[in-house]
Amino acid sequence: MSDAPPVMLEVKDLQVAYGAIKAIRGINLVVRIGQIVTLIGANGAGKTTTLRAISGMVRPSAGTITLRGQPIGGLASHQMVRLGMAHAPEGRGIFANLSVEENLDLGAYIRRDRAGIAADKERALTLFPRIRERLGQNAGTLSGGEQQMLAIARALMARPTLLLLDEPSLGLAPQIVQTIFQIIRDINAGGTTILLVEQNAHMALNVAHHAYVLEAGEITMEGPARELARSDEVRKAYLGGH
Repeated sequence: MSDAPPVMLEVKDLQVAYGAIKAIRGINLVVRIGQIVTLIGANGAGKTTTLRAISGMVRPSAGTITLRGQPIGGLASHQMVRLGMAHAPEGRGIFANLSVEENLDLGAYIRRDRAGIAADKERALTLFPRIRERLGQNAGTLSGGEQQMLAIARALMARPTLLLLDEPSLGLAPQIVQTIFQIIRDINAGGTTILLVEQNAHMALNVAHHAYVLEAGEITMEGPARELARSDEVRKAYLGGH
């Protein structure tokens, strides 16, 4: 595949253990520049743990993680942000007592380029018009969908080249899910590479270029997202097909 885009992120033989429990059992995955890659699987398969290990929130027990060829294992989360990675975690992780605008500003805390920050804030508010209407409100007063939008917008304020999205549709009404996934497409079209963890396999495979299936901490299938969406195994397990 000589015409494949260059590699943004590579994970080799990643293992994560919580005490005696092996949550991730030696997985390998590649995210290429400009792509949306999705990791699908049942609840408890290890999807969130994988993202947390990649972004430095959890320390792997073995394996290597490289970002554009540079090893990043063992780096702290704020160091990852400097290297161009941002993580919008499951549960949204926004600061409920701060205003929406203050949350956005915190997303740019490592940056000093005021004009660039202002331009990126404007871009985020264009992507998320509902957030623009609520800039002065406390983030804790937002609906679930609006909080999810804010979490993604805040992650974008770091101007990442790689965005990790953990369960962006969790607990949201179907109509809001459609909106969120359209925005994910728009973010990717703007040049940001995305690694997406998502329980809604149908939406995830619809938006992604490449996909991995995670079961009990191991990758059991991988391939172009459209091919996986057509696979009988995936359809039975994750898409409600027969």
